Amino acid sequence: MVITRFISKCIIILVFVSCTENKPLSKISFIEMTISGTQEAVINGRISCREVVQGYLDRIAFYDKAKGINAITVLNPKALEKADATDNILTRGGQLPELFCTPIIVKDNFDTHDLVTSGGSIALADNFPPDDAFMVRKLREAGAIIIAKTNMAEWAFSPRETVSSSFGRTANAYDINYVPAGSSGGTASGVAANFALAGLGSDTGNSIRGPSSHLALFGIRSTIGLTSRDGVIPLVYDRDIAGPMTRTVEDGARLFNVLAGYDPADPLTIPNMREENYLDFLNIEGLSGKRIGVLRVLVDHEDADSEIKSIFADALLDMESAGAIIIDNIKIPRFDELESQIKSCSSFRYDLMRYLLKLNSPPFLDVKTLLDTENYVPASKNGLEFFSQFPLEISPEDREDACQLWPNNTLRNELLTYTVTAMDEANLDVLVYPTWSNPPALIDHATKGYKGDNNQFLSPSAGLPAVTVPMGFWQKKLPAGLQILGRPYSEGLLFEISYSYEQLSKKRRPPNGLGPISFNNNY
Repeated sequence: MVITRFISKCIIILVFVSCTENKPLSKISFIEMTISGTQEAVINGRISCREVVQGYLDRIAFYDKAKGINAITVLNPKALEKADATDNILTRGGQLPELFCTPIIVKDNFDTHDLVTSGGSIALADNFPPDDAFMVRKLREAGAIIIAKTNMAEWAFSPRETVSSSFGRTANAYDINYVPAGSSGGTASGVAANFALAGLGSDTGNSIRGPSSHLALFGIRSTIGLTSRDGVIPLVYDRDIAGPMTRTVEDGARLFNVLAGYDPADPLTIPNMREENYLDFLNIEGLSGKRIGVLRVLVDHEDADSEIKSIFADALLDMESAGAIIIDNIKIPRFDELESQIKSCSSFRYDLMRYLLKLNSPPFLDVKTLLDTENYVPASKNGLEFFSQFPLEISPEDREDACQLWPNNTLRNELLTYTVTAMDEANLDVLVYPTWSNPPALIDHATKGYKGDNNQFLSPSAGLPAVTVPMGFWQKKLPAGLQILGRPYSEGLLFEISYSYEQLSKKRRPPNGLGPISFNNNY
């Protein structure tokens, strides 16, 4: 917990909040607050849960559209009511759940029964699902308050940018002239801009780790099988992952404690694979003695940015200074060959139909019908054509060019085996490489400027867990992320190493120009 205590007349101050004697409650900042710090302030009466939630709603109203970020799609009109319920429990001396008074923003492809879930498509602009996604339900049960939904790339197609036909384009909160990557760019910019304590995103090939890297966040793509995707609008069923995006590793672990685990509604999840408590792995000396392998094939791209490579080299030195043993130039047999041979099952059209059939009144069932309308972002038309080429009524397993779905995909399992074997032979704990080997692209040249996305390789194809953690800033203004990849179900180790690196390097800083605002006491 990042809390500083001052002498008697000062309040508890959360991260980055300066303290002056007799400082009134109305001047509490909402910059870089943490879950544990916020909860302690609420318990000690220094701020109410209503004031916490209102503070974030005020920041959204003051900054999101006015600054050209456009991270937030819809607000939860009952968020303050939920906060009042938390305050009432506290007043009565009742037991509070582990994520009480934790304002969360949620990507627009997670089902929320009380908020529109459009998946970035204007065709679903009026979609209120019958129930919550598994992860949303788990967060609410743990006391978190969903205060808003966030913008995304239409149908989660684009790793490059975050543009939807339902809510428009999201910019990078550090500089709106640049992209936040895709498709979870709304969550990334929203969390980075301190519009909530944390957020949820989804990742088929890039979309948690990429935007988290571009916005100086911690993001985790877990092992396929550890977390549920139920109630998340699918893109590629046997590659999709959902999970937290946070400003600190500790907050990521707090959310992951609630989110990880078996769900019978998701047949790819496996029982009894989670750790009992991921917070147990938050060890500041966690890098000491760890053997870190450098996957050079994802460092030394021909067009890799020289400054990003330099930032990565500094990150290796930081880890080494913390006691890690760096093993350079690890090679995975047949890596390039397998990555070129492994193809996505391209089951979007079929998977989306299955999702739509669960809605009370689906506005359409075949995404191909949207090609005959204007209900899509024009730039995504080619993507819609690509994903609609397979017959709707035939599953990926039953069609003539049948796909081998995970975990029964021969090439993907071969990549997994070669990767784990390479790690075993070098006695490695993890592999590392830049999350992106290039800086964010200019927002008006998102397609032309798209390069350096390392997230598409290895982790999604092999089903392996990977996290990104801030490692510095390109030209001192745009974030760059360090990716740490482990063996199956090694999330605890990933939390340990990323926490140690984060605490020792302290590379995260909030965006400029989005500082504290006046706190309205008239609630």
